[in-house]
Amino acid sequence: MKIAVVGTGYVGLVNGTCFAETGNDVICVDIDSAKIEKMKKGIVPIYEPGLDVLFERNIKNGRLSFTTNLYDAVRVSDILFLSLPTPQDGDGSADLKYVIAVAEDLGRLFKSEPNIGFKIIIDKSTVPVGTADKIRTKIKSFTTEFDFDIASNPEFLREGMAVEDFMKPERVVIGTSNPKTKEILNQLYEPFVRSGNPIYFMDERSAEMTKYAANSFLAAKISFMNEIANLCELTGAEVDKVRIGIGSDSRIGKRFLFPGVGYGGSCFPKDVIALVNTANENNYDFKILKSVISVNKNQIELFFKKISNHYNGNLSGKHFAIWGLAFKPNTDDVREAPSIALIKNLLENGVKVSAFDPEASETAKAILGNTISYAENSYKALEGANALIIVTEWNEFRNPDFVKIKSMLKEPVIFDGRNLYDIEKMKSNNFIYYSVGRAPVK
Repeated sequence: MKIAVVGTGYVGLVNGTCFAETGNDVICVDIDSAKIEKMKKGIVPIYEPGLDVLFERNIKNGRLSFTTNLYDAVRVSDILFLSLPTPQDGDGSADLKYVIAVAEDLGRLFKSEPNIGFKIIIDKSTVPVGTADKIRTKIKSFTTEFDFDIASNPEFLREGMAVEDFMKPERVVIGTSNPKTKEILNQLYEPFVRSGNPIYFMDERSAEMTKYAANSFLAAKISFMNEIANLCELTGAEVDKVRIGIGSDSRIGKRFLFPGVGYGGSCFPKDVIALVNTANENNYDFKILKSVISVNKNQIELFFKKISNHYNGNLSGKHFAIWGLAFKPNTDDVREAPSIALIKNLLENGVKVSAFDPEASETAKAILGNTISYAENSYKALEGANALIIVTEWNEFRNPDFVKIKSMLKEPVIFDGRNLYDIEKMKSNNFIYYSVGRAPVK
């Protein structure tokens, strides 16, 4: 099939590359000409494990190409995926300006060239309920004669696992009321579900709601576990044992039960707020999600308080090493990352920060600039530091040289926001150790 993917962020680039991998001809469209030129040269603009191999192979085989010209891409494509940003607006709603702008461009093209054939326009972006209708209405405001359809096909990709998630999806959700569109999209996705995983067809509004409901439920699960961890600290219970105990219940499941400093990234924070905004617009008080937002914000503040309390509220002049800047491992994404909020709080209190992340130093520098120093490896970050703070659970942080850590720090103090280390090991190595939902080692 001939596919155009409009927008080359995480979602768009993974989608386009993986569709090309199954034999489709894919054109990726972006208004950023510098980015397009880099991709034409085979440079992947994001860090996503496994993407580079597929990217290079499909460029070489002529199935994956790039352009800044939307009209040229649309003319030669049958299916158009809109993978555009939907950032949080000032009122908490999803800002649809990029989606609507492309809908307007399509409307103008369809009006001027009515004979370029039937087009399926698919919303891949995370958008509020009713967006498919808005796109359809906007295009029809230019022309009512052109033959096209609008569908919703939300993505469920985990950053750091996006290629695997796309190539072997647990499920595919497609919102369409058009039998022709259903048949075409079923053929498009058939190679990805050969092992028997389902394709769920539903109406457009239900598909749009499914994406928000999924992300908000997972965010709620994280916040619930963080609340349990906080209560464990007050009662003397051990959160790791509680997590294992409840995770073994098949109704609950083991995933998303690890306590920490809160969720971040490009999806959960804005999607939860956007769903609350949708509820408000419909005069519904979504109490659970409002609490989820509050708990997540409070989690990083509680972690900062642990650090501050250890130093009796006087952090000025201290130097801390931070391991982990990305909001999660296996990505360079720092959007809404807990590390950023924590570092800003530390800086405001007169702290010097040296940080290391295997992939996210450059993206963090775009936000933090030179307010902190960026180490070339994890141990370099420790030089001259009073304590180590762990914010992201990269695998390379899980089994470090504790003797070396202790020799490099001014004091044997670790604040672990991801519970990477065993309590008994910290005791045997004579560390002062703070984690989440577990008694401190002093």
